[in-house]
Amino acid sequence: MKTKITLASILVLMFAAAGLAQTDADREAIKRTALNYAEGWYEGDAAKMESALSPDLAKRIVRTNAQGQSGLGQMTAMSLVQGTRGGSGKDTPKAQQQKDVTILDMFGSAATVKLEMRDWIDYMHVGKMNGRWVIINVLWETKPAKAPGR
Repeated sequence: MKTKITLASILVLMFAAAGLAQTDADREAIKRTALNYAEGWYEGDAAKMESALSPDLAKRIVRTNAQGQSGLGQMTAMSLVQGTRGGSGKDTPKAQQQKDVTILDMFGSAATVKLEMRDWIDYMHVGKMNGRWVIINVLWETKPAKAPGR
């Protein structure tokens, strides 16, 4: 009896895990989501940026002042889309438009992604919502400034 219960438990866990496994198509969709975010920024394409974001996006950075006190700077999906529409990313020369995507982890409808761009690094939580992968959270950090022409 114990053996049957153990075997049944193993089978249930195997089927449950199989249902949570991502496919190559999921990996590509997650990567495309991060690239739409990066390319949207560099191209000043607000629609492309918006396609990558959950409307409930929270993008945050830890900022520390001269006195050593830290606080959070925050952006919403709307402010990020509007900033993209403003075209600041279009000032980046094509040859310097870094957009390196690394999927750090995936499970079920969640993924953690690192996106390295020219001026900053984003650590993203990406979720599959209504059949579509979107960026839900971003914690980012700026890179040290380099010499002119980077």
